[in-house]
Amino acid sequence: MTGLNGRPGAAKRDRVRRYILDVIEGAGPGTGLASERELALRLGVSRPTVRAAIEELTRSGLLVRRHGRGTFTSPHKITQQLSQATVSGLGVPPAEGDWTSHVVSFETTPAGRPRASRLDLDPDAPVLRVTRVRLVEGEPIAIERLELPAHLVPRLEPADMESGNFYRLLRERYGIQVAEATQTLEPSVTDPEQADLLDVPPYFPIMCVERTTQDTTGRVIEHVRSVYRGDRYRITSRLRFDHTSG
Repeated sequence: MTGLNGRPGAAKRDRVRRYILDVIEGAGPGTGLASERELALRLGVSRPTVRAAIEELTRSGLLVRRHGRGTFTSPHKITQQLSQATVSGLGVPPAEGDWTSHVVSFETTPAGRPRASRLDLDPDAPVLRVTRVRLVEGEPIAIERLELPAHLVPRLEPADMESGNFYRLLRERYGIQVAEATQTLEPSVTDPEQADLLDVPPYFPIMCVERTTQDTTGRVIEHVRSVYRGDRYRITSRLRFDHTSG
């Protein structure tokens, strides 16, 4: 049977999609969806038709698949507001929720030319490289890859990177006061490694953030590359216009 626009099964898939959209609208964030079998019986369509509709809505970020648990409506998005005046945590600026971290790798290596250039070091200088998964309420939200001049943070341990405010630790333990940062943001999609760490499918939408931070003496103290899940994270900014804007 040929459906809308001459595509076989399109009409049935569109009907399933509209039904699921109604469920999403009426349900709260993180609500479990009925199984593919139940939906197929309820709507009188095949399971492949249901699966196609669910995959489409998952790609758009309206549904989330949990391995071994089922399909859920997209959870509440964590909102982070951009502010020129506030830098209070590793994931600048501050974001809502109880953030913790799981350290994936923690090693010191010679800087090499690219890192030396980023961190304003000699190529042979040691650099501490840390990869950690950032979690909110136990769910992976972001991957952070940090590069730090090793001589600035002697005896830093992986456990130091798993809770608390890293900038506060730099200030209280090492006397380093952050002053300013240059940060860029751009959209992308996950590669297989990122997808595995974030527990999402490959090519899932993410926001990439790259930041270079300096302290009050002008030293570069860190270079960070982070990726945030597009279905759980959004950034807002406040704009101010003067009378000449037009």
